[in-house]
Amino acid sequence: MLRNNIVVVVVVVVEVAAAAAAVEVVVVVVVVVVVVVVVVVVVVVVVVVVVVVVVVVVVAAAAVVEVVVVVVVVVVEVVVVVVVVVVVVVVVVVVVVVVVVVVVVVVIVVVVVVEVVVVVVVVVVVVVVVVVEVVVVVVVVVVVVVVVVVVVVEVVVVVVVVVVVVVVVVVEVVEVVVVEVVEVVVVVAVEVVVVVVVVVAVEVEGVVVVVVVVVVVVVVVVVVVVVVVVVVVVVVVVVVVLVAVVVVVG
Repeated sequence: MLRNNIVVVVVVVVEVAAAAAAVEVVVVVVVVVVVVVVVVVVVVVVVVVVVVVVVVVVVAAAAVVEVVVVVVVVVVEVVVVVVVVVVVVVVVVVVVVVVVVVVVVVVIVVVVVVEVVVVVVVVVVVVVVVVVEVVVVVVVVVVVVVVVVVVVVEVVVVVVVVVVVVVVVVVEVVEVVVVEVVEVVVVVAVEVVVVVVVVVAVEVEGVVVVVVVVVVVVVVVVVVVVVVVVVVVVVVVVVVVLVAVVVVVG
């Protein structure tokens, strides 16, 4: 539009110049001024357009930058949220693992404690049973020992009584036998001595003393021998009786 107007103006100016050469200089000046003004206007319009374009570009760039910033912020927020979620999940998994480990450890400890308690109870029961059995055996042994001691004491008492009775009986028998035998032997010896003395005195009066002495010696020897024999017999009888008693009691 401006160029057409300029062309029109130039044509008009040329025609006017041809028509009125006098005012050609004025017209030229006016034309130059108009051209300058038009150029200035064009330059201003171009500048304005450029400025508008720059402003539009800057606004578009700002909008793009804003969009990019918003997108980056959103992405960062999403990444932060994802990281937080991942961290929370990891923490939850770690907590669950720790809880499971603690539960397993507690179960193991409880099982070990129960096994230890069972072992201790079994050991205590076994020890108590063994102690009771030992006490029972000791009591039985003590009872048996007491019974044996009582039996031995009774046997000893019986043996002592029997021995005492036997000794008393033997002593009495020995006493009676010895007394009777000695008495009989002495009486017989005296009678023999008297008879011998009387016979010898009647027959040979000179050897009475010698015969009497000889007879007395013989009688004494006989008496001693008889007494020794009797004592030996009595001792043998006592020993035999005691051995028989011990064998019977044993």
